[in-house]
Amino acid sequence: MASNRTRRIVKEIADIHSDTHSGITVEPAVSEDDFTHLRGSFPGPPGTPYEGGTYYVDVRIPTDYPFRPPAMKFETKVWHPNVSSQTGAICLDTLSTAWSPVLTIKSALLSLQSLLSTPEAKDPQDAEVASMLLHKPKEFHRVAQEWAVIHAGAPKKYAGEGSGGATDETLRQQELKLREDQEKEDLSKYDGYNKDLIDRFCSMGFDVDRVVSAFKFYGIDRMDGEDYELEEAYMGDVTARLLGEP
Repeated sequence: MASNRTRRIVKEIADIHSDTHSGITVEPAVSEDDFTHLRGSFPGPPGTPYEGGTYYVDVRIPTDYPFRPPAMKFETKVWHPNVSSQTGAICLDTLSTAWSPVLTIKSALLSLQSLLSTPEAKDPQDAEVASMLLHKPKEFHRVAQEWAVIHAGAPKKYAGEGSGGATDETLRQQELKLREDQEKEDLSKYDGYNKDLIDRFCSMGFDVDRVVSAFKFYGIDRMDGEDYELEEAYMGDVTARLLGEP
C-alpha cells in the first residue's frame, strides 16, 4: 500500500501535469516507480538574463516530506549569486527555514523561478557572482545571458541583439534596486542615530559599529535621528571608550 507521502507526491505530479500555463514540469528522475528522486524544470523568467532558457533541477524527497522541504539543486549551470556556479546548490529560505507543509514541489520550483528574477547579492551562495553583480552589474548581466545560451538553451537573441531595450531597462532596475539596498544597509548600521553625528567619531578612524556601540553603552539619546552637539562629558566618555581607556 502506498504511503501518505507517496500518494501526496503522485497527486502533486498529476497537478503539475494538468497545469498547461506555468511551464513547470516534474518527472521521476531514475525509475517510474521511484517518487523520492525527481527531476523538475521551469522556463527562465521573462525580462531577465535567463529568459528563453530551460532550467532543470534535481529534487530529492525526504522521508518525512512534507514536514521537511525537498532537497533541490540546479542541474543546469546558472550564473546567479544565490546559486553555486560549481555545484548548483541553492540559497533560498523556502527550501529551508521558511518551508511549510502546505507548500508543494510546484511552489518550490516557482520560488526558484522567482529567485532568478530577484537576485540577492547580500545573501550569496556564490561570492564571486555576488561580487560581480554588486560591482559590475553590466558584466554580470552579460555573463548570465551567455550561460543561459550555453547551458540552458536560450536563443542567442537573448544574449544581446534583438532585446536591447528590455535588457537595458531590466539592468537599470537591477542597478537601482542594488543602490537602494546598499543605502538602506549603510543607514541601518547607524541604529537610528544621525549619520553626521556618528561620522564625526568615524573621521577619527573608528568603525561605525564601534561608535554606535559606545553611544548605546552610555545611553546617548538618538533624538529621532536629528544631528546635535554632544555634551562635553559625553564626548570624553565616548572617545575614552573607543580608545579602550577605562
